[in-house]
Amino acid sequence: MSRGRFIALSVVLDAILVNAGIVTAFVLRFGGELPRFNFGAYLGLWPLITLLYLASAYIYGLYEPERIEGAWGIVRGAVQAVTLGTVLVAAVAFFAGPRFFSFSRLAIVIAWALDAALLTLWRLAVLRTTSIQWPEQRVLVVGTTPLACDLAREIDERRGWGYHVVGLVRRDDIEAEDSDCDVPVLGTVADVPALVAAERVTRVIVASPVALRELIEDMAIGNESDVRVEVIPDLYEILIGTVDSTIADIPLMALTHSSVPGWYRLVKRLGDVALSALLLVLLSPVLLIAGLAVLLTMGGPVFFSQERVGRDMHPFKVHKFRTMVRDAEAASGPVLATEDDPRITPVGRFLRRYRIDELPQLVNILVGQMSFVGPRPERAFFVERFEREIPGYRERFRVKPGVTGLAQVSGGYATTPERKLKFDLIYLYHQTLLMDVQIMAETIRVVLTGRGAR
Repeated sequence: MSRGRFIALSVVLDAILVNAGIVTAFVLRFGGELPRFNFGAYLGLWPLITLLYLASAYIYGLYEPERIEGAWGIVRGAVQAVTLGTVLVAAVAFFAGPRFFSFSRLAIVIAWALDAALLTLWRLAVLRTTSIQWPEQRVLVVGTTPLACDLAREIDERRGWGYHVVGLVRRDDIEAEDSDCDVPVLGTVADVPALVAAERVTRVIVASPVALRELIEDMAIGNESDVRVEVIPDLYEILIGTVDSTIADIPLMALTHSSVPGWYRLVKRLGDVALSALLLVLLSPVLLIAGLAVLLTMGGPVFFSQERVGRDMHPFKVHKFRTMVRDAEAASGPVLATEDDPRITPVGRFLRRYRIDELPQLVNILVGQMSFVGPRPERAFFVERFEREIPGYRERFRVKPGVTGLAQVSGGYATTPERKLKFDLIYLYHQTLLMDVQIMAETIRVVLTGRGAR
């Protein structure tokens, strides 16, 4: 059984057994009968009761089996979850009014005992009779200090959950750290990228965060293997960041970030489709006037379509109103736009100033090639160049490109690629729906004022 199936089974069985325990408690309390008044209160609240118990089970780690160690951990977690669920149900029933606050006190006590027993027993039975396939986590620990050794031992004790320490690495060849670990020392910090590939490492934990900036940058934004990189933080790191997880009593701070949750991508995509379709209708007069302005002042073609690099380096055609003279790069070849670029026509400068030239990209959004918010798509010619010149540049292609982004509302039209990348990475690692809304709102302000689009 996979970990995902075990968690799904846990949720379903908990929902069934919690309610079975409550119904059985009523039967036991009232001698086989289900009194309409008392039992009716339960029937009116059972969906909410189920959710409260499931939330309590989540709080106490019953759906994160790695957090529960041994049979006693299961018992403790189940009892704590059922106790919290019972308290929450009692509070909800009390505030819901007399109709619902009519549970028999004895029935509540019996239900608490039955639910705690049921949630415990089925887990013990499954864990003792079924082999659960936990995702393998092959861990490389950077450092050989006592703290690194403690971490390695704690990880090794969790082998049953798929953890495996492949080894330790020293800071450098000259400064050897004392080590009394049973785990082999495989090399130095310089060997980490090669060890990650050779040992199929999925997780790097930096237990000696001294003079490791280059390693952190290389592993955090320079790799393409989705290796999770974490550091045991000192006080300074805790003050400027957040602790993401723990192993035993050792805090860990993630330096690489996993992809955003599925619900965020779904909500963002639904919003993109709905808003792009609406704007294409509402802004159709603006699109018509802009197209006519380009046609009358510059002649055809009205639209400028160009291949750009999108998410996961997939090419696609981006559409804009033409703002430059015809064959603008015939003599120079591919070049980036600059402030006061002589190739931009007067009408084109106006369209760029108020971002009207970007409106045809609503079609790109509607078909799923772009989003409203994300790093701006770039041409393959410049992508290849920037990949060679700018560390971590490829990282920005982990997300769908956008019509606007944090770099566009935070800097000028011709901001350097290095500066834009910093803003793109800030967005990539911290994107939320609230941030998307803020960037959209700031974009509207930029459009209305023309700020940053000279």
